[in-house]
Amino acid sequence: MFKLRIKELAAVRGWTLKEVSERSGLPYSTVATYANSPGMAMVNLISVLKLARVFGVSMEDLIEVVEE
Repeated sequence: MFKLRIKELAAVRGWTLKEVSERSGLPYSTVATYANSPGMAMVNLISVLKLARVFGVSMEDLIEVVEE
């Protein structure tokens, strides 16, 4: 299981989840679901890549393993 560090990275930049959605071109519902999930087993890799690009980080830096 893993989670995406969306809230943490957005907070550093002073962005809301709506701003992350607009900047990434992803639906707000997707960004909010990924940001608020305590742990996921699957995500859309294209979405993760778009989020990583928006934050200027690697996909590895965006993903945090919460359970192996």
